Amino acid sequence: MKTQTSFLNALNFRRSVRVYNEMQNIDTEIVKSCLQQATLAPNSSNMQLWEFHHINSEDILEQLTTACLDQSAAKTAKEMVVIVVRKDLWKKRAQANLAHLKSSFGEKDVATYTKREKFAINYYSKLIPFVYADFLGVFGLLKYLISWFTGIFKPSYRQLRKSDMRIVAHKSAGLAAQTFMLSMAAEGYDTCPMEGADTLRIKKILNLPLSAEINMVISCGIRKPEGVYGERFRIPFEEVYKKW
Repeated sequence: MKTQTSFLNALNFRRSVRVYNEMQNIDTEIVKSCLQQATLAPNSSNMQLWEFHHINSEDILEQLTTACLDQSAAKTAKEMVVIVVRKDLWKKRAQANLAHLKSSFGEKDVATYTKREKFAINYYSKLIPFVYADFLGVFGLLKYLISWFTGIFKPSYRQLRKSDMRIVAHKSAGLAAQTFMLSMAAEGYDTCPMEGADTLRIKKILNLPLSAEINMVISCGIRKPEGVYGERFRIPFEEVYKKW
């Protein structure tokens, strides 16, 4: 019950804060700890195709503020976090999962693996490469057409195009971002996920490769009363809740 109450307190405390108190600092180590908690967020196939860029350098904060179109949530922020999608690292992350699995199975011959262990190994050594590998979108389109043809006869996974896999990676990064913001709320710190941003400039500021993608820029600080724009509004639950 106490855990549930704590979660509800954090959930109700969290608001998108547009103006922070510039006289109040936040603890960088706490922000880092909240990002560490964000790595526990659920994500597709445990691929963890994300990076968390934690910024408290005044120079980089100033550059990011410009890239975030000078919105007040950026101007008054004490620190920022940029959630980056790294779908390009899928081979490296798949190998990391494979190494972890083999380590957890213990030192034994492959022939002695159980059926479940073999499935796990094949998942990362065969299925993941099939799903993520692509060449200029051509292979993804071919897989997509095959899955739709197969789907005529039986349930089939259809999100196999390059654009589909981008969505998968961004959904996972979004789950991590929400986990981070709730962790910050539990510490009494405020955040604001900012959509308005020049993501190309942000990639240049952070020296990210072309293949990386910005999922979200989150400003951090301690709110001023005027930083919360009115009472929270949500569409009536009965309108969005469908029970079957």
